[in-house]
Amino acid sequence: MSALKGTAEEIKADLLWVAQESLRTNLVHGTAGNFSARLPDGNVVLTPSSLAYETMTLDDLVVTDLDGNVLEGKNHPTTEKMLHLACLKAYDDIHAVIHCHAKYCTMFALTREPIPCAIEEVEVFVGGDVPVANYEFTGSQELADEVSKWVADRAAVLMANHGLLTVGKSARDALKIANLVELTAEIVWGAKLLGPIVPLPDSTREKMAPIYKMLRGM
Repeated sequence: MSALKGTAEEIKADLLWVAQESLRTNLVHGTAGNFSARLPDGNVVLTPSSLAYETMTLDDLVVTDLDGNVLEGKNHPTTEKMLHLACLKAYDDIHAVIHCHAKYCTMFALTREPIPCAIEEVEVFVGGDVPVANYEFTGSQELADEVSKWVADRAAVLMANHGLLTVGKSARDALKIANLVELTAEIVWGAKLLGPIVPLPDSTREKMAPIYKMLRGM
């Protein structure tokens, strides 16, 4: 298991910053999107449901156990809590989860087209192509089960007709990956207007694949 860094207070503060930074950088719009992080005691802090990020405070965050039972907070956790908890429960090397409706990623999700690993950074930080999980209804356990299985060896997955999910060893790490995947989606979308995407050589991907495993702690 990769080491969990920071106190509960520091992790909560980072999660709030990441949620608000995601709004500032257009990864999320309005109250869409949701965020979570594992706490040192094994419980999870999540953003609340339908609360504006601009005015969100640390007191608005919600703490649950891995089964979704609320332990701290006056608000309801995100309606997508099962999605987050499924990822955190399944993989002890994942400590944070971001779900957002980033524009270019969502375009790929709507067409159910994976984002190809055509840029070296994607192999290093994501672990390969960004796949598309099958469609399941928002907030359902079926969605949680479907999406979580895709992040066994990837840091990002598209949710069909929905958006993007990224995982990391911290909220800031998951945000870094979300920004990389959204930028890659935009680049690939634009490059396709010029011509076919040329993939990275297999030899390059083989050399870089161990770096992702090392960074993730696999």
